[in-house]
Amino acid sequence: MDFETISILVRLAWLAGASAFVVGLMRMNSPATARNGNLLSAGGMAVAITATAIVLLARPSEDGFNGIGWGIIVVGVILGGGAGLYTARTVKMTAMPQLVSLFNAVGGGAAALIAIDDYLGLSAAPDPQINVATVLDIVIGSITFTGSLIASGKLQGLIAGKPIMIPGGRIVTIALVAVTVIATAYLWAGNLSVPVMLIILAAALVFGITMVLPIGGADMPVVISLLNSFTGTAVAMAGFVLGNDVLIIAGALVGAAGAILTKLMADAMNRSIMNIMLGGFGGGEGSVAEAGSGGSVRAIGADDVAIQLAYAQHVIVVPGYGLAVAQAQHAVRELAELLEARGVDVKYAIHPVAGRMPGHMNVLLAEANVPYPQLKEMEEINPEFDRCDVALVVGANDVTNPAARRPGSPVSGMPILDVDKAKSIVVIKRSMGRGYAGIDNELYTNPKTGMLFADAKDGLASLTTAVKAL
Repeated sequence: MDFETISILVRLAWLAGASAFVVGLMRMNSPATARNGNLLSAGGMAVAITATAIVLLARPSEDGFNGIGWGIIVVGVILGGGAGLYTARTVKMTAMPQLVSLFNAVGGGAAALIAIDDYLGLSAAPDPQINVATVLDIVIGSITFTGSLIASGKLQGLIAGKPIMIPGGRIVTIALVAVTVIATAYLWAGNLSVPVMLIILAAALVFGITMVLPIGGADMPVVISLLNSFTGTAVAMAGFVLGNDVLIIAGALVGAAGAILTKLMADAMNRSIMNIMLGGFGGGEGSVAEAGSGGSVRAIGADDVAIQLAYAQHVIVVPGYGLAVAQAQHAVRELAELLEARGVDVKYAIHPVAGRMPGHMNVLLAEANVPYPQLKEMEEINPEFDRCDVALVVGANDVTNPAARRPGSPVSGMPILDVDKAKSIVVIKRSMGRGYAGIDNELYTNPKTGMLFADAKDGLASLTTAVKAL
């Protein structure tokens, strides 16, 4: 079989791989099919990688790789694939957002390195179309690399979760943008200059840092989604640089999906993307709050809560990041099964920005085999709180704060779960610590609210024991 025929077959394989990406992404739209969709997309990538290896092997000897080149590829696949497999299998669900952010950094950095290597190998000014893609790849990929590292550090606690304002930050950012635009225009004009390319690279790397540092932890889910979109766009640009169709298609898919998700996340917080990127929202989760001026906090014991739950008809569980930190997803599932055995209708209210990344609560509860039909999105579950006997809030804070309905609050306008409309409210929380918005939760001083002060896992276990004893 000649090389031209092999090239045609390889392109068909790339098309099949790209089709698998599209279908896999569609199947990720539902928790019930998301796992298969992920496997299908991974299979499409395996097909694309195999096809690429075949075309490299079949390439004429004068254009082919030597032993060193193949050695680098094999070592890279072993190291990268091994590291990816290990981290994906060992990461805790609470650390999944950090891992996703690191994957964004790796993807953006790899795309930028492709463009840098291609540019360094040029002996003359490239075609304007390729030049544009190369510069955009360097800029977007570099911003994604450093920005994702900062986001991961904030989520991991290595960097303070509160907004970190850089002295003269806005001036620095404007200067970086100006330098990048001027240097980019110089290269797009057809000039070949490695020093100018390095200036663009340095400015983009610093811009990624100055862009994410001023953004508070409450906005990290949106930031991760936006950086994911950047990663896809950088990969698509790398596809244009290399003339690789599968990279263009895959990158465009990731970029578009990330951009749509970012818009949906911003809408869920009733804030514009630009407002989020300007930063300065909220403080750290660990600050201590006093009871709000609207009333006092009422503590409640596990036995009293167990009686309410056991004799209720409808219970809505509201999971939050506190549940994830305590690894309490299995404990909440055990309690729910016990209540269901007593004839109680149990549902889970999922706020779009609960946790640290889009879909965090869905994935966490799916890991504990919580039935998918019981997971209800905010728009679907909010009308049911009026008929709910007990709303059990486990570690959620800002997404349940009625202050969002009142103008003048830092969370004003943010859609919330209507927990305060339930007949009785129980909040499991370790302390009166504030959420990332840095304000008191008015739900806690509601006369209908009882506070069960405990770690989420321990609190749920005590409730399970108490219900069994009834």
